[in-house]
Amino acid sequence: MERLCGPKLPFWELNSTFHTDQPDLPLCFQLSVLAWLPCVYLWVVSPVYLFYLKRNNKGYIMVSILNRVKTVFGLFLWIVCWTDLFYSFHEMQQSQTPPPIFFITPLVLGATMLLATFLIQSERLHGVQSSGVLFIFWFLSVLCAIVPFRSKILKASAESEIPDRLRFTTFYFYFSLVVCELILCCFNESPPLFSSTVTDPNPCPETTAGFLSSMTFWWFTSLAFKGYKMPLEAKDLWSLKKRDSSEEMVPRLLREWKKEQAKARSEQNLSGQALYAKPSSPTTNHLSGGEAGEAGPQEADVLLANQKAPKQPSFLRALLKAFGPYFLIGSAYKLLQDIITFVNPQLLSLLISFTKQDDVPLWWGYTLAFLMFFTAFLQTLILHHHFQYCFVTGMNIRTALIGAIYRKALVITNAAKRSSTVGEIVNLMSVDAQRFMDLTAFLNMLWSAPLQIMLALYFLWQNLGPSVLAGVAVMVMLIPLNAFIAMKTRAYQVEQMQHKDARIKLMNEILNGIKVLKLYAWEDSFKQKVLDIRQKELNVLRKTAYLGALSTMAWTSAPFLVALTSFAVYVSVDENNVLDAKKAFVSLSLFNILRFPLNMLPQVISSMAQASVSLKRIQNFLSHDELDPDSVDRKNTSADFSVAVVNGTFSWWKDQSPVLHSISVMVPRGSLLAVVGPVGCGKSSLISALLGEMEKVEGEVSVRGSVAYVPQQAWIQNATLRDNILFGKAFNEQKYRSVLDACALTPDLEVLPGGDLTEIGEKGINLSGGQRQRVSLARALYSDAEVYLLDDPLSAVDAHVSKHIFDHLIGPEGLLKEKTRVLVTHGISFLPQVDNILVLGEGRVSEMGSHQELLKQNGAFAEFLRNYAMEDILEEEAEDELLDEVEFFPEDALSNHHSDMMENEPVMNEARKAFMRQISVLSADGENPRTRSVRRHGCSQRKRAEPPEKKKEVEKLIQAETAETGRVKTTVYLEYVKAVGVLLSALIILLYGCQSAAAIGSNIWLSQWTNDATGNHTRENVQMRVSVYAALGITQGLLVLVNCLLCRVYSTLRAAQLMHYNMLQGVLRAPQAFFQSTPSGRLLNRFSKDMDAIDSLIPDNIDIWMRTFWYTLNVLLICSALTPVFLIVVAPLMLFYWWVQRFYVATSRQLKRLESVSRSPIYSHFSETVTGSSVIRAYGRLDAFVLMSDAKVDENQKSHYPGIVSNRWLGVRIEFIGNCIVLFAALFAVIWKETLSPGLVGLSVSYALQVTMSLNWMVRMTSDLENNIVAVERVKEYSETKPEAPWEVEDKKPPPEWPMEGKVEFQDYSVRYREGLDLVLRSITLNVKGGEKIGIVGRTGAGKSSMTLCLFRLLEAAGGEITIDGVKIAEIGLHDLRSRLTIIPQEPVLFSGTLRMNLDPFDRYSDEDVWKALEHSHLHRFVQNQPMKLQMECSEGGENLSVGQRQLVCLARALLRKTRILILDEATAAIDLETDDLIQSTIRTQFESCTVFTIAHRLNTIMDYTRVLVLDKGKIAEFDTPTNLISKRGIFYGMAKDAGLAQ
Repeated sequence: MERLCGPKLPFWELNSTFHTDQPDLPLCFQLSVLAWLPCVYLWVVSPVYLFYLKRNNKGYIMVSILNRVKTVFGLFLWIVCWTDLFYSFHEMQQSQTPPPIFFITPLVLGATMLLATFLIQSERLHGVQSSGVLFIFWFLSVLCAIVPFRSKILKASAESEIPDRLRFTTFYFYFSLVVCELILCCFNESPPLFSSTVTDPNPCPETTAGFLSSMTFWWFTSLAFKGYKMPLEAKDLWSLKKRDSSEEMVPRLLREWKKEQAKARSEQNLSGQALYAKPSSPTTNHLSGGEAGEAGPQEADVLLANQKAPKQPSFLRALLKAFGPYFLIGSAYKLLQDIITFVNPQLLSLLISFTKQDDVPLWWGYTLAFLMFFTAFLQTLILHHHFQYCFVTGMNIRTALIGAIYRKALVITNAAKRSSTVGEIVNLMSVDAQRFMDLTAFLNMLWSAPLQIMLALYFLWQNLGPSVLAGVAVMVMLIPLNAFIAMKTRAYQVEQMQHKDARIKLMNEILNGIKVLKLYAWEDSFKQKVLDIRQKELNVLRKTAYLGALSTMAWTSAPFLVALTSFAVYVSVDENNVLDAKKAFVSLSLFNILRFPLNMLPQVISSMAQASVSLKRIQNFLSHDELDPDSVDRKNTSADFSVAVVNGTFSWWKDQSPVLHSISVMVPRGSLLAVVGPVGCGKSSLISALLGEMEKVEGEVSVRGSVAYVPQQAWIQNATLRDNILFGKAFNEQKYRSVLDACALTPDLEVLPGGDLTEIGEKGINLSGGQRQRVSLARALYSDAEVYLLDDPLSAVDAHVSKHIFDHLIGPEGLLKEKTRVLVTHGISFLPQVDNILVLGEGRVSEMGSHQELLKQNGAFAEFLRNYAMEDILEEEAEDELLDEVEFFPEDALSNHHSDMMENEPVMNEARKAFMRQISVLSADGENPRTRSVRRHGCSQRKRAEPPEKKKEVEKLIQAETAETGRVKTTVYLEYVKAVGVLLSALIILLYGCQSAAAIGSNIWLSQWTNDATGNHTRENVQMRVSVYAALGITQGLLVLVNCLLCRVYSTLRAAQLMHYNMLQGVLRAPQAFFQSTPSGRLLNRFSKDMDAIDSLIPDNIDIWMRTFWYTLNVLLICSALTPVFLIVVAPLMLFYWWVQRFYVATSRQLKRLESVSRSPIYSHFSETVTGSSVIRAYGRLDAFVLMSDAKVDENQKSHYPGIVSNRWLGVRIEFIGNCIVLFAALFAVIWKETLSPGLVGLSVSYALQVTMSLNWMVRMTSDLENNIVAVERVKEYSETKPEAPWEVEDKKPPPEWPMEGKVEFQDYSVRYREGLDLVLRSITLNVKGGEKIGIVGRTGAGKSSMTLCLFRLLEAAGGEITIDGVKIAEIGLHDLRSRLTIIPQEPVLFSGTLRMNLDPFDRYSDEDVWKALEHSHLHRFVQNQPMKLQMECSEGGENLSVGQRQLVCLARALLRKTRILILDEATAAIDLETDDLIQSTIRTQFESCTVFTIAHRLNTIMDYTRVLVLDKGKIAEFDTPTNLISKRGIFYGMAKDAGLAQ
């Protein structure tokens, strides 16, 4: 350095720098190190930075005033620096040669200023609005210039004369310009031209935020402010940044995944080429893993048997390539943060030794205090940026996964669909994608934790020597304990989930079948079943809580135990080892650093294990086979035939035997082909084969032109009726109207509340079965395709309507007469009008030809026609006459006032009925081969008998679920405290206080112990010191344990049990109307999600909150007790804390709500898409649906992203408060160093270093608790539903054998469905004698079903009364009434469980009785053949029985109860003729002496009844014997004539 500065200017002088109260740095040091530091930084960074700018060009920014000023200042700086340089030359000429440093420094500085000015311009040209690189440069320059600034003033004031006038002046010019540049650098440039921020209505301010704003997340403040003032809504959220959107993320992942698949395939081919692989048959109808042309598995298996299995493409590698680079930036931040973490313990040790020494200058202390603050602050910023990168990566991975899974689910084969149900795929999207998100946050701990542990051990070793190993040993011993606890907890969690799933499944069935439970008075039995499962679940939760208490104890006592063993060993190993403050507290702070990685490692490892399971599942799903788009030849150009199948053999999945064998069909253009045949003969399969949905084993299929497809079960989207029909086509008024007319939908629109803009619920819940089918037809018609594949569209609609549709739409005169049509049908009446008929039998074509030809051939078809033709033809004629006389009533057939779903399902004549499929082996979508359930919509109970104008309110009745906004009311917390028990709660809070006091006590004791080191009486006290320290620590551990057991194992679980019980009770006691106005999904949500929050989340939150609260309180108490001045600082800090926390909690709570509200549409849209995937494919709308799904995911991420940032925003601010506490604790320790012992200084500062964490956790927990405690409110809401009448009324119990005769009287009886709606039955009076058989008939919505509901008091009277055998039914308990009547309901509801449970849930009857009932209900043989007999398991909803069998089970229930009054709500479309005859004959014989009410749809069943009651608009229209009514020629006669029963 002497060469540079010359002999007169020394580089370093200890006396003038350190050991003085007025420290100053030598001139040579100032001119070299301080001046060059910023320059070196800028020259090193700028090449990299310029390269980065070149790569990320955002467009250029117009020259602004700000930019001009910056540039001018930069040039001025260059001039100022070079003025110095020229002055040195001038001095040289004056022969006062200055040392070389005076030439070098101005030269370097000037060049650097030019570089900075150049960077200012190039940033503008590349669209950078605010520069971090330059900000750091100007900041460093100011920092380094402060020392010469002070030093020059000191020198000038010491000497009267300013020695070097020019340099003195230029320096101050330089200083003021650099400060100006730094200030200007904090402001933002305007956004670049043509950038998206200009066009976006609500851009995310992050994109335009300045450097400082990005570092501190200041840009989020505006949203926090808005959220605090009023609850946020979806419109307040910023748009998603382009780089986080689905359109960027999904293709990025899919690209990498395609590469991986290609690589795996090429490797496989290479290994396969060595063997001679038989080429795969080109006809298989799917692509393996996405591409065709691989060897089929059978050959491949044989060939590769002697090799290792084929290599799977690695999804992990695809993920890493797609998201790794961005994630690594976060990892770099983490590395930096880990290193900085260890600076503070070193500074603490310096601070403690500073307080021990007397003759040291005070400024040392202040410097240390500010350094501690500065490192802590830097650590905060770096840590939160690391988290930001990690969480955003997690969010991107979730977006990409959902997108990839959605795209895949649209194209997988049926075999793959069989192995992944809709529920499983939704789980992949929700649970598994979520696991990846959770993992990314902590993935860096994998390398960071070992690094932190090693560093900590290194510093500890320096401090305490080998005795550290004792402490470490304790830690290592705790790891297996923690790991064991984690393993067990995981196992219990799985078990608990199983119980929970079972409970929710049962609840789901109860809610779906609630009407049946009420009718049979079975609520108690099912309530008991739910409570049994709940008890098991609580037992598992209790075990988990025991483990949790253990682990909490281990986790709180760990640092203490470690410290105890280390210190005890340290003191006892060697006489000379003295535990002083420096050793003790530095070690403590290092142990505290160790605590986090040690606790995190097991967690990270277990969540990695979970994620790897998820990874496998997702990888398997994405590797599924896809449907081959080329299996159906669409390019066929042969002019004559639109549809041709040549020798086609098809199966549903590869290894299954074919369903269709050697089919050959040719359909000429523009012709109508009808496909008929018995149930399960492969009619729907043929349609699926034409769509390319089946595996083509051999043969050729070609379809010419676009396709429209109407599945057998209509697929309706959750959108408006109009959108369902348009299905993505443009709206054309005239065409649209004609479509509606042809499909007979116009009358329905008048009834729907919003016309064709009515929102249709999911699965078309608010349309009747017939309406859904017609909407599906309308969609096909509107799409204006060339080939129409119609899978039995007429079975779900009434006879009138099906005739109308055939005539106007499908038939030879219909709108489609020019098109090619393939119609699967059961309606014999239409067959004469079709061009060709294809008769299928057992998967083969048995006959084909026109109607006449087939009759001539006299084969199976002719035989079949002969059986049914007679009645059919008669009826057709009758119907035609009727149509001539009257234009048929639209509201009759097309009414939306469908009372029960079945009531306006087909009113079909017998012939068609016989032909109706009762169970189809394969449903239209080719989903699981399940029976066709007729209970297709959970809405079957939704009665609608009100006039249309009332309708508006009814629609609203369902929608709004109250989403709470704003703060959670205190009453909710009180409610929870009450459930726990008030005294208990107080005790628990007290215990938390005690455990915290014990913790403080042990640390104060430690500081006393370290003070022994200053006196010389250390040896004699060691025993006593160690033992008291141990005692205090162990007390703390025990208190924690007791507290956890009391809080987690006993009280919070008791609260959970109580709340669940009350809610269950409340729901089961609710009247029927409650279930009609509350969707079952919402109720299930309360039973699953909200109960889950009460079971496990709330106790956790309370526990952590209490611990952090007391901890923080203690820190503040200690600091204030040591230096009372601290209180002055605490007040403003706590105010700031409270303020930030209120802002954060309000905003984050609302963001969470928005996030969960926008999450469910992703999944519901998905499950809707999967069910309708065949329709979507047939219409070629895949891309549109992918876009819809992406939009929904982006919408969800829009609220998720601010949620991530809000946590970072909070973290930076709260930790700033913590850092201030550290600063003031250290400052006051320096100021009062005379009065404080080193032990107390160590105590207060090491506590303060810990406080940041607990402050942060406290806010986080407050927020979580507020989010979760809402569950208490929601559960409470349903525990307080208004109950129906009591189940039993003690003093009004009817006699045990009542009713004896079965005499029923209605007196002036009226009823309405709900308050404020019109009457459904209006003052009805009638008398029925015991044993009479009464048939009830009437048009849809006349009030037939309401009559029966009144007998059971599912509807309470609005006027008048009903008496049965002289007992007024309104006065007795509901269970007493309902258990004495029997109903065979319209749709058969079965619950999952044994068959015996379904017949007799209370075990009231002997097995003998049950078998007898089964015999009479003709199920005897079926049950006898089952291996389990009566214990045979029924699946959910009785899916494993056919609909007819289910109906017979209901009959068996009735036979078991055998009461004097039987109500038969006659099922319609569900049953084939045979079953129907069985039921009727059983009723005639078994219930001979009973009073029977039958709601009839088929008049022939009631023609021999005693009397028939005809209802019309809720009044009695006619009531007499059938013969009399026919002779009167009234309403009944009209109906009978319709049915061909009267002439």
